[in-house]
Amino acid sequence: MIEAPDNFELKLNGRPLLFLDTPGHARHHCCIYDAGSRGVFSGDTFGLSYREFDSERGPFVFPSTTPVQFDPEALHRSIDRLVSLNPERVYLSHFGCIHDVPSLAARLHRSIDAFVDLARSRAAAGGGPSELAEDLYAWLLQDLAAHRCPLPRERILALLAVDVELNAQGLALWLDRVDGR
Repeated sequence: MIEAPDNFELKLNGRPLLFLDTPGHARHHCCIYDAGSRGVFSGDTFGLSYREFDSERGPFVFPSTTPVQFDPEALHRSIDRLVSLNPERVYLSHFGCIHDVPSLAARLHRSIDAFVDLARSRAAAGGGPSELAEDLYAWLLQDLAAHRCPLPRERILALLAVDVELNAQGLALWLDRVDGR
C-alpha cells in the first residue's frame, strides 16, 4: 500500500501518473492524471454518465452527491482543477470514457448548483430525502429531455433509481451538516 498525497507521482512501467486530492464527492477522494493518454481517472468526482443517455448531443453527465461527505464547493473546485489539466478525456469509474471535457464540466457545475437549490427548497418546504428524490427525478427528466435522450421515461427512471435515492440522501445529510440540523 502506498499513501498518495496531493500531487504524488507514481511511475507505472515508466509512465507517470499524477495523484490529485479532489474532495467534494467525498473528502478522501483522489483522481489520477495520466499524461500519456491526456486522461483523468476520475472516480465519481466527474459525475455519472450512463451510455444509454447519450444522444446526438453527446454524453449526459450529472453529479454524484452520495452520502456522507458531499461538499458542493469542494466539488466545484475539484472539477475546475481537473479541467485546468486540459485533459482530452475522462475515464469514469463505472461508465466508460467521455470526451468534450470543458462542456461536460460546465454541465456538472450547473447540475451541482441545481441539486443544491432543490435540496434547500425541499428542506424549506419541510420535505425529506424521499420528496427530494422526486424533485431530482423531475429535474433530471427535464434535463434529459432537453438533451434529447432517446429512452422512454420508464427506462430512464429505472436507470436513475439507485443514483437518485443515494443523491437525495447525500444532499439531505450535507444540508443537515451545514445548517446544523
